[in-house]
Amino acid sequence: MGLNHNIDQLLMPENDRGISISPKSKPEKGNKKIVKMLYNALARGDADTIARVVAPDLEWWFHGPPQCQHMMKILTRESMHSEFKFRPRSIVAVGDRVIVEGWDGFYKVYWVHVWTLKEDMIVQFREYFNTLLTVLLRILETGDETLVWRSDPREISKRSLPDLVLAI
Repeated sequence: MGLNHNIDQLLMPENDRGISISPKSKPEKGNKKIVKMLYNALARGDADTIARVVAPDLEWWFHGPPQCQHMMKILTRESMHSEFKFRPRSIVAVGDRVIVEGWDGFYKVYWVHVWTLKEDMIVQFREYFNTLLTVLLRILETGDETLVWRSDPREISKRSLPDLVLAI
């Protein structure tokens, strides 16, 4: 998907106010739906929906330049009208985690968000700005690791960025 995509193609329809996840659906599908709902609410400035899907005691972790903590300013209501707009270009669910990747051409920043959900609520948030990320699935019984996701920073091929590994 290119940079000039319509955000509505990635996000939920406008009727996402009432969340209903079928117990028969896969957890990944439900988790992805909730995270899409969050980004749609962010785009609309819908604080009620944001508060409904994000736990009040959200655990947050950030890696990047301090001036890029845009999401936390929104989630803590320090700023509901951030000039920075999160426009996901890919959203992938892996178990209880949802990985969202985006690029902002105006600010020239690449970002990755990793959301952890429990019981249809976002409980943990990891945010990476101008950082490449590799996500590995660690199998506890054997200690083996499998690559499940890797950053795709096609817009920043001429820049050098730190690269981190997240084992889940």
